[in-house]
Amino acid sequence: MAAPCSTTDTAEEQRHVVVPIPSPKKGEVLIRMEATSINQVDWNFQKGVARPVMPRKFPFVSGFDLAGEIVELGAGVSEFKSGDKVIAFNFPKGGGLAEYAVASASLTVARPPEVSAAQGACLPIAAVTALRSLQTAGITLDDPSDGAASPRKNLLVTAASGGVGHFAVQLGRLGGHRVTATCGARNLGLMRDKLGADEALDYGTPEGAALRSPSGRKYDAVVHCAAAAGVPWSVFRRALADAGGKVVDITPGFVAGVTAILQMATFSKKRLVPLLVTPTKEDMELVVGLVKQGRLAAVIDSSYPLSRAQEGWARSMSGHATGKVVVEMGGAE
Repeated sequence: MAAPCSTTDTAEEQRHVVVPIPSPKKGEVLIRMEATSINQVDWNFQKGVARPVMPRKFPFVSGFDLAGEIVELGAGVSEFKSGDKVIAFNFPKGGGLAEYAVASASLTVARPPEVSAAQGACLPIAAVTALRSLQTAGITLDDPSDGAASPRKNLLVTAASGGVGHFAVQLGRLGGHRVTATCGARNLGLMRDKLGADEALDYGTPEGAALRSPSGRKYDAVVHCAAAAGVPWSVFRRALADAGGKVVDITPGFVAGVTAILQMATFSKKRLVPLLVTPTKEDMELVVGLVKQGRLAAVIDSSYPLSRAQEGWARSMSGHATGKVVVEMGGAE
C-alpha cells in the first residue's frame, strides 16, 4: 500500500513509501480510504511538537480524519458490515494519508449518501472542535423558533475563514446567535453572504485588530481560532461584555494556561478557557446529521490526489487556506 510520510518539518521532504495494509484488531475496522483532510495537528506532529512521546515509530503516516468504505471487521465489531460508507477519527495513530487505514469502531460513524467523502473527511477534528468550543463558551444550538431556545448571545469567531472557524460561524448562526467573524479582506464576502455572519471584520484594519464590532456590541463569548499569540488578552478583555464572558482558545500555549489559572484563582468574570478536544462518536454523528440536513457545510479550499499530498500539506501549512484542505484517494491528477 502506498502512503506519503515525513521525516522532517517541511512539506517538500514528504515521501511516498510502500507499507503493509494494516489488519484490524479487536474492536477495529479496516477502511479503504476515499478522503482525508489535513489539520494543524498533522504538521505539528511533523514539526516534533509531541516528541519523544509521539509519533512512536517511523515511517509515520499522518491523517487523523478518515472517510471511506469498510472492507474488513475486527473481532467483536457488529454495528458495521463490509461495504458501509463511514467517517472515523483515528488519533494518535493516524494513517489516513494512505490507501487503507484502520480505526476504532467506537470512533467510526455511518456516512449517509448526502455527505460526500470529501465533506465527511472535514468533520471529525474541525467541525467537532467548533461544536465543543461553542458548548464550552455557553453557546447553544437550540432552534430559536422552538420557544425553548436560550437567549441570543453575541459571539465572536477569530480566524473565521479557517478549518474550525468557518464551522463555528455556521453553528453559531444555527443557534440564532449574533455572530461577528474576523478574517482577511478576501473572505469578508464569504463570511457574510455564504456562512451567515452578521458582521465581518478585516483583521488587517485597526478595527479588526481591536476586535471592535461595527455595531458597537460587546461579546458574550469568543471562539479564538487564530494562533495563540495573535491577540493579547488585553484586547479580549476590552471586547468582552461588562457582565463577563469566555474566550475559548483552541490553540492554547503556556501563556494561555497561566492566564486561565490566574483568572480562576481571582474569580474573574472575564475568562480565557484553553480547550483541547477529542471527538466522540456522538459528536461526529451530530455534525454528520447537520451536513446531511443541509444545515452545515464544509468549505473546501482545495483538493489533491494522494500522489500530490505534499502540495496539500504545504497549502495547509501556509496558513492561507480558506476552509479545509482535502486529499482524495483516486482524485484527478
